[in-house]
Order: sequence, then structure tokens, then C-alpha cells
Amino acid sequence: MTRFALTIEFDGRPFMGWQRQSHGPSVQQAIEDAVARITGGAAAVHGAGRTDAGVHAIAMRAHVDIDKAIAPFRLMEALNAQLRPAPVAVLACEEVAGDWHARFSCVGRAYEYRIVNRRAPLTWDKGLSWQLAKPLDAEAMHGAAQALVGHHDFTTFRSVHCQAESAVKTLDRISVSRHGDEIVIETAARSFLHHQVRSMVGCLSLVGTGKWSARDLKAALTAADRSALGLNAPPDGLYFVSARYP
Repeated sequence: MTRFALTIEFDGRPFMGWQRQSHGPSVQQAIEDAVARITGGAAAVHGAGRTDAGVHAIAMRAHVDIDKAIAPFRLMEALNAQLRPAPVAVLACEEVAGDWHARFSCVGRAYEYRIVNRRAPLTWDKGLSWQLAKPLDAEAMHGAAQALVGHHDFTTFRSVHCQAESAVKTLDRISVSRHGDEIVIETAARSFLHHQVRSMVGCLSLVGTGKWSARDLKAALTAADRSALGLNAPPDGLYFVSARYP
């Protein structure tokens, strides 16, 4: 039995999320089905994190155990052939130790959120970014966001369906920058709560339009109450960017 680590890119629009679901297609299911067609047997694929329906990934990490002699490059090529035409691609594949785990060995995860700040409708970026027509002040958003950095109770920014044992998390970094019409919010932490990034982005957008001040954002955090949330951003602009391992 050989354990392979995979680096995966996917467009989340056709999927109910990363994790296998009974009510619709998932990325995990697509990859597990591809493995089964290659090996002739069932295999579980474990990801570094879960993503919601419509959320994308630039470099999701995952692992799978395969009881068949196959080189990493051949496995990657075979998986990509079997995954077509689904918008999922294996970018890299390597053998790892049997105790390496994509989720439990991970010590850091990074997400980014993309906003297109313009009045003209989205064309090829539709479903891949959140469009906001009202001008956003990216500098004000960045300044306010720094109150979220550190060890906090993030209950306000946590989905009511979140299954984490505790809402207390440490946000290592969050930044907001403008690149023409695009605003990018980058975040990093050991782990995130369900909807945490989307909820933080939604509230930061209120700061950007002037509806909220930096003080309002900090008050929402301090409240540790989901009812204090100003806005939950849609999944369209959210990307799993990277997973970090020792």
C-alpha cells in the first residue's frame, strides 16, 4: 500500500463542495471515482480542508492510499484522464510516508477572496468572483481587518451549521489589496470555521462602502454572536490557496 499526496485545482461551480454529499456531486467523489476506475477498487481521498458549494481551489492538498504498483507521474496522468471533462485537475503527485495525513498533518491553511469592484456585469469571471458595483475603500478594509488578527472567539463569523468544537481560533494574517478593479482579501490560519472567511469578507465589504466603521467590525467580533454579523459573502470569490506542512 502506497500513500500518495495530491495537489488539486478545481472550479467549484458544478459541485456541492469538497466533501462527498448524498444530494449532489462533490470534488472528493469525482476523484474517488477516478481512482476506482484506475485501480478497480474503492479508495478514500482525504483533503486538507472542506469547501462549500461553489468554492474553488488553486492548490488543495489531499492523499489517497493505493494498493497497486504505479509511479506518481503515471497516477497523476491517469487521474487527469479519468477526471475529464470535470473541472478538476491534479497538478502534482508524490509518494509520502504512511503516517502523513493531508488534514491532520496540516499546520496552516490559506484562502483568498476575490471581489470585482465595477458596475459593468461580469463575463468570463462570473461565478469566479463577487461583483460589487459601489466603490470600495480597500485601504479602510485592510485597516479594519487587522482587528481580526490574533486569538479570538469568532462565533460572529461562524455558520450555525459549523461542526467545530470551539469557535476560538487564531487568525495569523489577513490583508486587503486593490489591483485595478479587483480587490483581493488574503487570509491564513491553522484552521478556519465554517463560513469564517466569507463572513469576514462580507463585513469588510460594509467597511469598504462606508456602512460600517472599523469600530463596528471590532464590535461585531467582540459580540461573539452570529446575530451581530453584518453580511455573509457568497461562495463565488473564495479560493483555497494552499496548505502548509512541517
